[in-house]
Amino acid sequence: MTSSGQALVLFAHGARDVRWREPFDRLQQKLATALPQCEVRLAFLELMSPGLPQALAGLAANGVADITVVPVFFGQGGHLRRDLPALLDQCRQTHPGLRIHCATAVGEADAVLDAIAAYCIASLPGTGSGQA
Repeated sequence: MTSSGQALVLFAHGARDVRWREPFDRLQQKLATALPQCEVRLAFLELMSPGLPQALAGLAANGVADITVVPVFFGQGGHLRRDLPALLDQCRQTHPGLRIHCATAVGEADAVLDAIAAYCIASLPGTGSGQA
């Protein structure tokens, strides 16, 4: 596949249960459809593959030059304050030709919190779209 030179990497924690990643796979597919000129990948901190260094190495091998990492975490805990910056520094040293940008955790964005709040409100009995 020929690269556009740009990629979006969704960075998640990872879990032992393979079913945990299903919403992340769906998000990746939604973004790949919405951004056909951009490579959209998943990467994990631990317990699942690929790790962030492997995902970025694969993108670099495909000719990607500009990567945005989006932490799909609810908040800025220790993993995002310590582990992610260390991983990004490692990747920048390994691939000096890559431009690697990092967004804040998705849960820090007001639009995401608004969407979650709307979902919670809709989940209440009597609102018409609550879950059983």
